[in-house]
Amino acid sequence: MLAVRARALFDGVGPGLVERPTVLIENGRIAAVHPGGLPLVGTDILDLGAATLLPGFIDTHTHLAFDASDDVIGRLTAADDTTLLQRIRTAARATLSAGVTTVRDLGDRAYLTLGLRTETAQDPAAGPHVVASGPPLTTARGHCWFLGGRAEGVDGVRAAVRERAERGADLVKVMVTGGDLTPGSDPYSVQYSRDELRAVVEEAHHHGLRTTAHAHATAGIREAVATGFDTVEHCFFLTETGVDFDRQVIEGMVRRGTTASLTLGALPGGPPPPAHIARRIPSLVTGLATLREAGVTMALGSDSGIFPVKAHGSYPHGITAMTNFGFTPVEALRAATSTAALVCGLAGRKGRIAAGYDADLVAVGGDPLADVGAVLDVVAVVRGGARVG
Repeated sequence: MLAVRARALFDGVGPGLVERPTVLIENGRIAAVHPGGLPLVGTDILDLGAATLLPGFIDTHTHLAFDASDDVIGRLTAADDTTLLQRIRTAARATLSAGVTTVRDLGDRAYLTLGLRTETAQDPAAGPHVVASGPPLTTARGHCWFLGGRAEGVDGVRAAVRERAERGADLVKVMVTGGDLTPGSDPYSVQYSRDELRAVVEEAHHHGLRTTAHAHATAGIREAVATGFDTVEHCFFLTETGVDFDRQVIEGMVRRGTTASLTLGALPGGPPPPAHIARRIPSLVTGLATLREAGVTMALGSDSGIFPVKAHGSYPHGITAMTNFGFTPVEALRAATSTAALVCGLAGRKGRIAAGYDADLVAVGGDPLADVGAVLDVVAVVRGGARVG
């Protein structure tokens, strides 16, 4: 049995810290959590001193196959599968070192992240626990077409979902709209008909798979909610001229239980956002407050890999960014832990420090409830009961 000690602990729910906790770990699971210290005999002890223990971070939106370069598409398309898998492994290790013990990968090529899923299950030090979609469904020359997920027509999208179920994917991702990363793709236009989107959801749920929709734009979010998607990625309610947090759509999200995976945060020191994005930020702050007040469940993803400022391992900057968008430190930490576990379909197993949960922990310097920037100072990572960082 391993006992982990620290100055304080945030359990993933809050609202405050547990002082001087001892977390007992056995066979990769948390056996017990004791506040106020505990005399221990015959137990291995990991004493983290003045650190604060948190549940391992959960990134609800990553792309381990993207290398965060200035030419993501070119480098990916030029790489053979062996080279690309090695980059995926490198990205996974960088992600784990930042305290991210679980990722939901939402776009690879040739289902390569499913191989990584097997590797990290066998060796926790190799990377986070992986939830993988495989190649996202998209249209001909649609957003991220180069990942090989083209599927069109009701019969075509149903067949694509069945393929993912047969290959062992954990969920189905659909590019409901276009995206900025792909030249010629329109992020404000819906790529699929309502019948096609309904068919995806019906087929996926028949096979026990969750569904998630790429949609920055209000038009795409509206279609995803109307057709029953479980989660909407990005979910920023953008229009060609601004932001429109459509209250009718938001009410639909609450009524249907549609969750949002927000992709916030970036490394500091990069170029400023383009003018058309910068001028939308005040409206985004207001709009995200509307989502929160309405009761929409929101978790945190990074979208890591798509740009240099979205490098693998940058996830903690998303936690700090949430507070810049009006969330409290506790809300941001929940979005990165317990709520993220819910969105990934892992509630009851990950995202909390409680008896019976996987022993995935991150220790940070300082008190992140008083200064959320403490999450940038990762001093230890435990995954599956083993210290890996």
